[in-house]
Amino acid sequence: MKRKWKILIIVLALVTLGIGVYASTVYSRRGIVTVQTGRVVRQDLASVVTASGEIKPRNYINIGANAQGQLTQILVKEGDRVRKGQLLARIENVQPEADVAAQRASLASAEADSAASEAGLKAADENLRTLQAVIDRTRADLDRLKVEFGRAQELLKDQLIAQQDFDARRAAYDAQAAALREAQTRLVQARAQREQAAAQLSATQKRIAQTRAMLTRFNDVLRKHDAYAPLDGVVTNLPVRVGETVVPGIQNSPAATIMTIADMSLITAEVKVDETDIVNVKLEQPADVTIDAIPNKTFKGHVIEIGNTAILRSTGLAASQSAISSQEAKDFKVVIALDSPPEEIRPGLSATAKVTTATRQKVLTIPIQALTVRQKGDLEVKPKKSGGAQAAARPDPAAEKARKEEVQGVFVVAGGKAVFKKVDTGITGATDIEVVSGINDNDEIVTGTYQVIRTLRNEAQVKVDNKAPGQQKT
Repeated sequence: MKRKWKILIIVLALVTLGIGVYASTVYSRRGIVTVQTGRVVRQDLASVVTASGEIKPRNYINIGANAQGQLTQILVKEGDRVRKGQLLARIENVQPEADVAAQRASLASAEADSAASEAGLKAADENLRTLQAVIDRTRADLDRLKVEFGRAQELLKDQLIAQQDFDARRAAYDAQAAALREAQTRLVQARAQREQAAAQLSATQKRIAQTRAMLTRFNDVLRKHDAYAPLDGVVTNLPVRVGETVVPGIQNSPAATIMTIADMSLITAEVKVDETDIVNVKLEQPADVTIDAIPNKTFKGHVIEIGNTAILRSTGLAASQSAISSQEAKDFKVVIALDSPPEEIRPGLSATAKVTTATRQKVLTIPIQALTVRQKGDLEVKPKKSGGAQAAARPDPAAEKARKEEVQGVFVVAGGKAVFKKVDTGITGATDIEVVSGINDNDEIVTGTYQVIRTLRNEAQVKVDNKAPGQQKT
């Protein structure tokens, strides 16, 4: 019996010793946090902004109806390449053609009248020149006869000439004077006729000008019944058919658009960039564009346009057009020109662009999830409380404000503890972020878990376990 009691006592002693050792181990590990860690590495880093949108030609024009009527001809089909000035379609134009024909006839008649008036004016001018020559010759003869008549008067006074000769010379002088007056009268009549011909010509020319203006107007009306290509491009949309009636001047109406011509020489990806990223996007930045319809291919491009107006994500309208103030997410339009677009590309295809906004060579980087924020007051290591009671001091407002200031940094593992280090950061990559200052190459930093990083305290004791991420018990 004594031997059994001895064995029982020994077993109880061993059990008690084991419990004590286990309790001591658990107590000694109390407050130790299991963490995942990584190393600060030096590598190349690129900051990329990702946005989605669609493929669009840089320049495209909707060919609208400029006249109301029935489509009688469509001379192209969707996908055809057209040249600037090429006739594309025709609208019924019987009345405009009749108006143009009538005006052309009126113009021909007015031009014939003008030609006749010009001929009459030329004849009047020639007649005036002839009459003026007659007057000049008659006046010269009259001057000669006047001299002879005066000489005859002197001779008659001296009785050196017969009365009969004197009377003949006087009659000749009077007849010449009458002839001059007659020629002058005819000249006045000819001048009046010339002025009448000139006035008739002027009226005819005015009628020609008016008729030509009307012809230009009717030709313009007739031309508006034909649709011409305003640029070289491709027919990308043809919503109407021959026989349908088109109507001009109605916005966004199917009956107002005949077709769409797109200039495919410059293809772009028009994407919407989140408002938080738009400040980093600049002109001429490189971009990689992927198109859903052309998988496993990436196309190079560059930014050529950045929108200045915010677009509401829910409605697609400009924020300035919204009647009410909204705090919802907004985007900005960014246009990326494709350097070498494929032949099979089509407007409207969905696309995703990755714009490289910044690059760094051989810089210190850490995983983005390792970066955290703490208040300055939370980083202070509190001293152990003494046994004696201490009087509560009135808090200093400035000190309290300073304690609540937030600090960005990471936890560096050193001597079994996680020490918070303030860091300054640079550009952000897909999974890593640049560190400008605060830590050194190859420092071991806490990278997980998210819950641990969020609740970890400065100089807390830690245990590194990178074997099974996300399964450690804290």
